Amino acid sequence: MPRSQRNDNFIDKTFTIPADILTRLLPTTKREREAFIYYRDGMSAQSEGEYAEAPQSYYKAMRLEIDSYDRSYILYNIGLIHTSNGKHVEALEYYFQALERNSFLPQAFNNMAVICHHRGERAIQRGDLEISEAWFDQAADYWRRAIALSPDNYAEAQNRLKVTGRSSSSHRRKRKKWTNKIGKL
Repeated sequence: MPRSQRNDNFIDKTFTIPADILTRLLPTTKREREAFIYYRDGMSAQSEGEYAEAPQSYYKAMRLEIDSYDRSYILYNIGLIHTSNGKHVEALEYYFQALERNSFLPQAFNNMAVICHHRGERAIQRGDLEISEAWFDQAADYWRRAIALSPDNYAEAQNRLKVTGRSSSSHRRKRKKWTNKIGKL
């Protein structure tokens, strides 16, 4: 039985009932409906903190889903799970895959920026200021992309970019110099 059918959570039930009605009314194939059910089950598990169960549902949805746009959200959610588990390299890989299919995911750019910023802070703790600057520049680039797609969001990122002098793309020239160093990490 799908997770969404055995879940007693009111919010999940409130979402599940209209979603089930829509999938029956809209002209969709059986494969598309199954992909949606697995995706919905993954979202439900993820919202409950079931980070071992959620990816399994997402992987099943990926095997069935053929629409690139829908696949981008599945990949994004898998990235979120890896981020939550502290697996930042894996998370970045899934965010990149999501963006390859849908370049209008500001939340993916934001999450990638947060990971890069975190890595910059870790580099400072190790005493490697050169590498930290490269990570911070990369984070700034991702935040600028997120802000460009969603200007009314990410106020904290906008403020951070202004305070650090990274709000313009003038750091891109400098960043190219450091990109090779980041790639080796």
